[in-house]
Amino acid sequence: MKIKVTDLDYSSVIALPKPNHKKPVKPMRLLQSLVYNLGKGELKKVDFTCEKIGMEKLGAKENALYLMNHSCFLDLSIAFNLIYPKPFHIVCTSDGFVGKDALMRHLGCIPTRKFVSDVQLVKDMKYAVDKLNSSILMYPEASYSFDGTATPLPESLGKCLKLLGVPVVMIKTYGAFQRDPLYNGLQIRDVKVSATEEYILSPSDIATKSVAELNVILKEKFTFDNFRWQQENGVKVTEDFRADGLNRVLYKCPHCLKEGKMRGKGIGLKCESCGEGWTLEEDGKLSSVSGKKSFNHVPDWYKWEREAVRKELADGTYNLDIPVRIGILQDTKSLYMVGEGRLTHTSKGFHLTGCDGKLDVTVHPKSSYSLYSDYFWYEIGDMICIGDKDRLYYCFPLEDVDVAAKTRLATEELYKLANR
Repeated sequence: MKIKVTDLDYSSVIALPKPNHKKPVKPMRLLQSLVYNLGKGELKKVDFTCEKIGMEKLGAKENALYLMNHSCFLDLSIAFNLIYPKPFHIVCTSDGFVGKDALMRHLGCIPTRKFVSDVQLVKDMKYAVDKLNSSILMYPEASYSFDGTATPLPESLGKCLKLLGVPVVMIKTYGAFQRDPLYNGLQIRDVKVSATEEYILSPSDIATKSVAELNVILKEKFTFDNFRWQQENGVKVTEDFRADGLNRVLYKCPHCLKEGKMRGKGIGLKCESCGEGWTLEEDGKLSSVSGKKSFNHVPDWYKWEREAVRKELADGTYNLDIPVRIGILQDTKSLYMVGEGRLTHTSKGFHLTGCDGKLDVTVHPKSSYSLYSDYFWYEIGDMICIGDKDRLYYCFPLEDVDVAAKTRLATEELYKLANR
């Protein structure tokens, strides 16, 4: 999937009128039917099956809030397979509307800016439920998982449940991450995919429980480890490209502690600084080539990287300072590439400068609990996105550096420190 891109100078982009807010519209049945039928072919390829848990509690025409974990592009086909023909709206990132605003709205999509405070989103969801008699599909993690485990949920999610007042259903996928992990550069693996669809909260449950209690339940439901699931269920990934890009996740060598020297290619991962190597086995385990004691589980390695980032923040040594190409989302007509600049990230937050001194943006650590960062974003490149409710800035590193994962980890840990 690609996005429309236009080169335009910064001043001209800022002068463009920002689109007015539009209320959700009733999903066009023909479009939802089309997506449903197109998805059938993809699901047949992965021999898709679904286990339903407690779904008899949900009335055939009763609206619900469907919460789903986010693994790959196949997620949408799975959601349509389980929810259609019931009409439903989809909470979708605003950049997904670029070049196809009318199409997305009539499909039932509601735009939002990832990891940016968005009060209007809740109002739009409420309007869709109450006025348009529609269910809601939401990916509360807001981003794909890097290491196959759950990403943080917004603290406001419990409040959202209370405002909507409809039953909550959880859709959890199995095998979708193994089929198309984000780090692997859109290379599809031959893996079967399944899901569970579980009724987890009734309107009376939501009314009687506190926001804190609801958030605890949701966090428990969104706890998973795809690599562990793979090993426990004997799922094999036999493709010889399964470690391509794994350095995007495992960017720090646990032996020499160098960063940015890891290279994932074929079925192996190697540190170009000290020469240590690992094989990503067919069952998802890591094995050391030299036989030295090391991590054998990708999420454990990623957790260790998080702890290292936390220590850097605590002792004041964390610092990101890279040249970037800058894109701005001003409207839904195009992503506007406005030139080059510099992105820094320290304990004080983000600072983006560029465009001959015209652009100067600061984002405070308390502004967001996580970061919209991505690999091979819309086939352009690895990306870090910052901004606010008025404007988003998409930063593409000009150098071959693996910073998307570390910067997301640092943002999450900095948010915890800033709010402690």
